[in-house]
Amino acid sequence: MKTTVEQINAQIEVFVKNSEAQLNKGNKAAGTRARKAALELSKLMKEFRKKSVEFSKKLLKKIWF
Repeated sequence: MKTTVEQINAQIEVFVKNSEAQLNKGNKAAGTRARKAALELSKLMKEFRKKSVEFSKKLLKKIWF
């Protein structure tokens, strides 16, 4: 799960950098890269949610059993 969080943080940085370049400088290629990063973030968030739920279930099993 730690790796997933690190990947999310990296994609957020890519998105912020490129979206700012598109907005401030009108860079079309940066807009494309920002959209690509947004799609990757969506996939990573789904993966994080899945792993987070699994992790929570494991914790509950340790507490109750």
